[in-house]
Amino acid sequence: MDNSGGGLQEWSAFMFSGEHVRFRELRDPDLAHLSEWWNDPSQAILQQERVTARPLETTAAMFRTWSKNESPSGFGYSIVNPAEKLVGHISVWGMSVPERIATMAIIIGPEFQDQGLGRESLQLGLRIVFEEMGAHKAELQTWSYNQRAIHLYRSLGFREEGRRRAAAFHRGEFHDQVLLGMLEEEYREAG
Repeated sequence: MDNSGGGLQEWSAFMFSGEHVRFRELRDPDLAHLSEWWNDPSQAILQQERVTARPLETTAAMFRTWSKNESPSGFGYSIVNPAEKLVGHISVWGMSVPERIATMAIIIGPEFQDQGLGRESLQLGLRIVFEEMGAHKAELQTWSYNQRAIHLYRSLGFREEGRRRAAAFHRGEFHDQVLLGMLEEEYREAG
């Protein structure tokens, strides 16, 4: 792409859109779906230390905070498919100078999982993190029992960097929190 105004306009549209997903601002109708997914026990166990249902107002406030987009240190967007149906949410936070490490999180609605939408959304998120925010590293975390997420993250080029041992307790057992990261040069190599 060229660096003329037209080229940058194309880049701007390209940055937020993939083949099957697009990022857009959070809208009030999104909040009921996001809250339902966040509170669904089968999804909550993949996102949170504790499976706890929270009131709509609480989860709505959480997603609104993540999606304010008022700081250059992060962003939050609703993820929609080509039919403009909400399929998930992605957020990035905490990037500061001089480290330039951006922390990422994503949730995809249960009915939209296993369709490649999480993969494409993370690829778009990484594009913004490295190409627009100028991050040196992207990181995310998951739980040791979430093998599907670990497989996805590794397939995108994330590497395991560490574990918080016995950080969650479910069904009478302790589970590790797994931290994964990707350096800018690893992102460029994966291209």
